[in-house]
Amino acid sequence: MTEADNKIELVIISGMSGAGKTVAMQAFEDLGYFCIDNMPPALIPKFWELLENSGKIKKVALVVDMRSRAFYDQIVDVLHEMENTESVHARIIFLDATDTELVSRYKETRRSHPLAMEGRLMDGINKERELLKPLRNHAAVIIDTSNLSPRELREELFASFKNEKKPVFHIEVMSFGFKYGLPIDADIVMDVRFLPNPYYIPELKEKNGEDKAVYDYVMGNPMAENFYQQYSKMLHDIMPAYIKEGKTSLTIAIGCTGGQHRSVAFARRIGNSFKNEYPVDVTHRDAHKRKETVNRS
Repeated sequence: MTEADNKIELVIISGMSGAGKTVAMQAFEDLGYFCIDNMPPALIPKFWELLENSGKIKKVALVVDMRSRAFYDQIVDVLHEMENTESVHARIIFLDATDTELVSRYKETRRSHPLAMEGRLMDGINKERELLKPLRNHAAVIIDTSNLSPRELREELFASFKNEKKPVFHIEVMSFGFKYGLPIDADIVMDVRFLPNPYYIPELKEKNGEDKAVYDYVMGNPMAENFYQQYSKMLHDIMPAYIKEGKTSLTIAIGCTGGQHRSVAFARRIGNSFKNEYPVDVTHRDAHKRKETVNRS
């Protein structure tokens, strides 16, 4: 492990009100950062001391905005102190936008600018620009969000800060039984009840799709093989589009009647097909539920 690997990554997210700090914080949460909103700059050194003592958190993102304006004169001094600390790699991200775009966003949300509670919106924007000038000059990354959608801002942050050794996007493949209800967190649902049912094979009835005999029975059917090839290709083809749209995870649910045999075997194979491309978890929601009825699975 290198010296850089031992450092705690600190990202300070700041910038103009309405420029996208909330979207940025959500992006860093998806990137695995421990995020705190509206951290007073004077508390950062004490907070950092607690982190160093714990040794458990290595990536932190702090949002510092005009809600902390009483402390803004301290932020640059605090960051200089942090940068001189060997255990910290600190960077400021400053989000900006044109006056026209900021006015438009405030008009759309009908919110008041924090520095224009009793005055014109432009007065608040101008005052904020002046107050934030030292922080903007100190920023390592300045992003103009005037022409960026929230998704595009997320993509830019992902491209700059994601850890290539740990991809952001991951896939959850889940088997389930329709008789127990649809999984409410599924993004894609597939029904494999058209496949021959191992429930009617006496020696397979009490097993499930995790057993080799059941898996071989289900996947050994030519219809299952043909369907797998087509369905797998479709899933692989559409994954890049989900990633492009800003998805950080996708749940693929595969169901049969009781979630014991066919769906379990099929989920296993679909999950295995993705393991060389994305982090994948395969779970079986109903595979081990006690059979309370004689309904076929």
